Amino acid sequence: MAELFEKILVPVASREDASATAAALAGHEAGDIVAVHVIEKAGGAIDKAGVEQRELEAEEIFDDFREALGRPIETKITYGTDVAEAIFDVAHDVGASSIVITPRGGSRWIRLLTGDVALSLVTESDLPVVVLPDQTQEGPTDEEAIEDE
Repeated sequence: MAELFEKILVPVASREDASATAAALAGHEAGDIVAVHVIEKAGGAIDKAGVEQRELEAEEIFDDFREALGRPIETKITYGTDVAEAIFDVAHDVGASSIVITPRGGSRWIRLLTGDVALSLVTESDLPVVVLPDQTQEGPTDEEAIEDE
């Protein structure tokens, strides 16, 4: 197995993301898998939901991911105002050989307004980042791709 996939860190943001990422990983050989869920802190503002509620949701996400993969995984919950930075911190803490992501869709306007974690992961990481195509969604038509630009 290539060194790149010895110990991968896989961020999972939601139950749908966990399923899509597991589907994208199917057929790829990986060593140890560590799933991470970032509970985004509001940075001084009131958080959307209580920490306990969000931790329970993270555990459900991990259960979905584990079940879809059909193998044991290590899990980490982390907290931060910058999701990409929190993922980098966990990657280094667990000794990940790479970060594996399946980016979520969305228009460029939405990504501009909300920030694009996938872009930050790819452009700011000091570890290899492997981007797997989303197997659960069809790609945009040529016309949609042109409109999105």
